[in-house]
Amino acid sequence: MKLTTKTRYGMRAVVDLVLRYNQGPTPVSLIAKKENLSTTYLEQLLNKLKKNGLVKSVRGARGGYVLSRSPDKISVYEVVNVLEGDIAVSCCVSERRTKKRCDRIDKCLTNILWRKMSNNLKETLKGISLRDLCETSGVLKDSDKLSHRYEYAI
Repeated sequence: MKLTTKTRYGMRAVVDLVLRYNQGPTPVSLIAKKENLSTTYLEQLLNKLKKNGLVKSVRGARGGYVLSRSPDKISVYEVVNVLEGDIAVSCCVSERRTKKRCDRIDKCLTNILWRKMSNNLKETLKGISLRDLCETSGVLKDSDKLSHRYEYAI
């Protein structure tokens, strides 16, 4: 399984929002420049995350995006699921209804393997919060750094 650019770029943007969590809204242009991404494409990804309740947008001269919840309350799975959709390793274990449903599903011995791999992947991603991801990478040194939560209203 290979994740698409939507997920890879979207995760980079979300990590940037985690690192700026207590600093107010972050403009898309700032994230795009830092991550060397297209502003238009990044805006589309952030809008998708916004529609699914993972980020909020703030309008105005000092506007931008912020996480909708504390980074320790958002799992990597939530972000990947919004951007990528179902992350099953095979269509036969996909949660989506597809036209390419396997006609061997009842007698396929490998179906057990694909199901186990998909479940393990989902559980692993669900077990990692955005905060965990940044702390594990060593980017977050001060554990109090993310303790303040800003609320914004439009």
